[in-house]
Amino acid sequence: MTNVFASPHSAHHAGNDSTDRAEHEQVVFCQDSRTGLKAIIGIYSTALGPALGGTRFYPYESEDEALADVLRLSSAMAYKSALAGLDLGGGKAVIIGDPAELKSEALLRAYGRFIESLGGRYITACDVGTRSEDMDIVARESRHVTGRTVANGGAGDSSVLTALGVMHGMRAAAQHIWGSPDLRGRLVGVEGVGKVGHRLAGHLVEAGAEVVLCDVNDGAVEAVRNEHPAVRIVPDVDALVAERLDVFAPCAMGGVLTDETVRALTARIVCGAANNQLAHPGVEKLLADRGILYAPDYVVNSGGLIQVADEIAGFSYERAHAACAKIFDTTAKIFTIADSDGVPPSVAADRLAERRMAEVGRLRGIWLGSRGTA
Repeated sequence: MTNVFASPHSAHHAGNDSTDRAEHEQVVFCQDSRTGLKAIIGIYSTALGPALGGTRFYPYESEDEALADVLRLSSAMAYKSALAGLDLGGGKAVIIGDPAELKSEALLRAYGRFIESLGGRYITACDVGTRSEDMDIVARESRHVTGRTVANGGAGDSSVLTALGVMHGMRAAAQHIWGSPDLRGRLVGVEGVGKVGHRLAGHLVEAGAEVVLCDVNDGAVEAVRNEHPAVRIVPDVDALVAERLDVFAPCAMGGVLTDETVRALTARIVCGAANNQLAHPGVEKLLADRGILYAPDYVVNSGGLIQVADEIAGFSYERAHAACAKIFDTTAKIFTIADSDGVPPSVAADRLAERRMAEVGRLRGIWLGSRGTA
């Protein structure tokens, strides 16, 4: 089978139509009326290996909305895995409903049986609405689960390597703009200081950067200030963008890079952990026109994926840490390709991912998973 790759950026904005669906290898609808399970598993590509991606448990307003989400997220995971150098494809799953009302051992185990029925073509992990403890329950019915608790052989909190990967990407961007990866004395604005943003702020302080931050959660802000008294706090993202920043690090919700935000930015670099930072595809051209270097989010925030992927072989922090360090080289390579080809960094990243999927995929064909015997 030939997979015609579609950029996760175009997939994000394309919506739910037949063209989107045609680009995926497999989409599976799962339903178990006794437990209330309604789930969709999307496998975008297995050109590099089994499709890995988390399970999102969310009260979608419609099945169409859930399907559009799983199609978009699974394609993005394929590109993220390819650029992280993993022998894994891209997949994602959604369970439709409010986890506070629906989540139960029976539902999670029923879901695990559906995953097992795919014979290893899809490996699941945590996402919005699911936790490592849930993955432990799913794993009682399926072997194809990662992101588990430390007590059950898992890696624990994936924000550890996510934040570290963003730092590697930021240093590569600094090297590209200023000729040195050193962030000492640079003013970095961090939007959102949850798990990843909190750790990133700590890394930046240790690196000698000046840090200014904001978050809608006052408790999260206080937690960072208690740990790092030197950080400055501003009330919101508008105030953060108004600062004379060197680097802007979005680590909250997606879509923060609007036309208005980019026009107000003084930063030379945008590099953060948030997914889908561009409000629409044209924003990246606006960034380029203003001389702002954008580090593609799905490249620099792949440390968490690297961490859960490492569990598949039995978790080794040293091995995962070494793989995460390669984010620096990958990000630097993308900037070089972007300059030489005259394209934005995300287009260069897409091309690099597609080249790896195509070249290695030709050697492997479709990954068949574990095949049963008659």
